Amino acid sequence: MVRKFSSTLETRLDEIITSRLDTVAPAVTIMAILRGEVILHHAWGWVDPDTQKIPVTTDTLFDLASVTKLFTVTAFLQKVSAGKVTLHTPLVEVIPEFGLLTPRPMDGGQDPHSKEVLPIPDMVRGKAVDPAQVTFFHLLTHTSGLPAWRDVFNAAGPAPMPPTQHDPITQGERWSRGLSAIYNYAFVARPNEKVIYSDIGLMLLGEAVIRITQRPLDTAIQEHVTAPLGLSSSTFNPLQNNVGRENIAPTEDDPKWRKRRCWGEVHDENACGVGGVAGHAGLFANVRDVATFGQAWLSHDPRLKIDSDLMVKAVHEQAETDGNRKGLGWMIKATEGSSAGEFMDISTYGHTGFTGTSLFIDPTKQLVVALLTNSVYPGRDAPGKFELRRDVHNLIGKAAG
Repeated sequence: MVRKFSSTLETRLDEIITSRLDTVAPAVTIMAILRGEVILHHAWGWVDPDTQKIPVTTDTLFDLASVTKLFTVTAFLQKVSAGKVTLHTPLVEVIPEFGLLTPRPMDGGQDPHSKEVLPIPDMVRGKAVDPAQVTFFHLLTHTSGLPAWRDVFNAAGPAPMPPTQHDPITQGERWSRGLSAIYNYAFVARPNEKVIYSDIGLMLLGEAVIRITQRPLDTAIQEHVTAPLGLSSSTFNPLQNNVGRENIAPTEDDPKWRKRRCWGEVHDENACGVGGVAGHAGLFANVRDVATFGQAWLSHDPRLKIDSDLMVKAVHEQAETDGNRKGLGWMIKATEGSSAGEFMDISTYGHTGFTGTSLFIDPTKQLVVALLTNSVYPGRDAPGKFELRRDVHNLIGKAAG
């Protein structure tokens, strides 16, 4: 452990985490940076909690889940700064296929947990949306009116083979099938009407990055984000990129679709179904890389190649509905009930991932906290994820003054 906290604080942090290893997440890593100096860098738990032969280290890779969105957003905002596209460019100018079905009907969407199609609310029944109204600003602020989630993975094909085996359907074909489905999904609201956090919107932003950079998405993020920052651990599909399973924290057992525990393959079904690479999920990294990425945003690192005024705009509130505050791709701390805790400023920005990962940045304290866990390991509905995040951030935020 990097000893920048008092021994009392270190002991309390150790108690907070070790008391949850059996029930919330068997693997945890944290890195905190205060005013440019690493004050905490530590790991707890086991990659293999049943046998406890492989201890977690600070180099262990975690499935970042939706924290991946920040890397996709960063690659896109670079292209805005380069003049390749604007925030208010209609999506159809980059992805014309998105506008082929017009007007697009409206419905109630689909529940991401039960996967049941939801009833159509009376207020949208029989109404339609012109998809040409959707801009990149709408995708970045989650105000596009696109559904939060749809079962793209079912449209992309049957469950992929295990990562170490040959999949008869290529990644390109899976992504093409998924996109074809996305182009036909009904809207659940009108563009700019309200914030609806949407994986579908970030999948489309990933496709836009592909077309603007003329690179596969994983290559684009590597060339434009992770490599310039020296984030050497960050990768999609780690097992196919020569990372040993012993260096990766496993996530949830999936008895229904994949019929195996996810270990070295992305937990998110949609990202897995389209080949492991998507704009909303799929990136794996160690805690050092995630914290370093956060520090780059805090310090306006020139290696990001994003105009400083655009970086400022990205981490300030651009849209809000019912306390759900959005910047440009970034989550802005909620006024109540934030997992960033009570001691980080209201200007704090970051993102969480469904697997149990998070990155929060408090610009007033000059504090960056990357917390990586695999809290879906006991099951996606297991309790305690929010409380673990809150308790860790409260302790670190208060100690940071």
